[in-house]
Amino acid sequence: MNTPLIKAIIILPGTVLVYVPALIVWLTRKTAFAASFPPASATTWLVGLLFAAAGLILMFWTMRLFAVEGGGGTPAPWEPIKNFIVLGPYRYVRNPMLIGVNLFLIAEAILLQSTPIFMWMVVFVVINTFYFALSEEPQLEQRFGEDYANYRRNVRRWIPRLTPYTFDDDE
Repeated sequence: MNTPLIKAIIILPGTVLVYVPALIVWLTRKTAFAASFPPASATTWLVGLLFAAAGLILMFWTMRLFAVEGGGGTPAPWEPIKNFIVLGPYRYVRNPMLIGVNLFLIAEAILLQSTPIFMWMVVFVVINTFYFALSEEPQLEQRFGEDYANYRRNVRRWIPRLTPYTFDDDE
């Protein structure tokens, strides 16, 4: 049992996907912004479930890569993995785990018909964009050197490449 990984999951995605949305639903329950469940149409259900499925697939895929290929550590910044991973979705985009989280937040907003949860997702993206640019990416470059610098030049943060990145792509 990987206790540090479980702790990281409970704290990070737990806060973003469960605790904050639950607080938003509770705080807006008697307002014009109150969540409404279940969605009125089958189309809304289907779209919400598709976003949820895509988000879960990306989150589980990336967590598995971290657990199997990471060489110890967790996705949490206080206990980072030891190995530089450029496999699976990381060959297309630098932050597939966070894209999965964002897709799941969109699903929550759709299924709960909640504009405040969608706004929380937007705030979360903005916070992470600044965090990655100012803190995480410089730390990754310091830890993994030129391999990460080349990767960063060739793979975008949020928008996937059309072709998988290989080290042959290095500029």
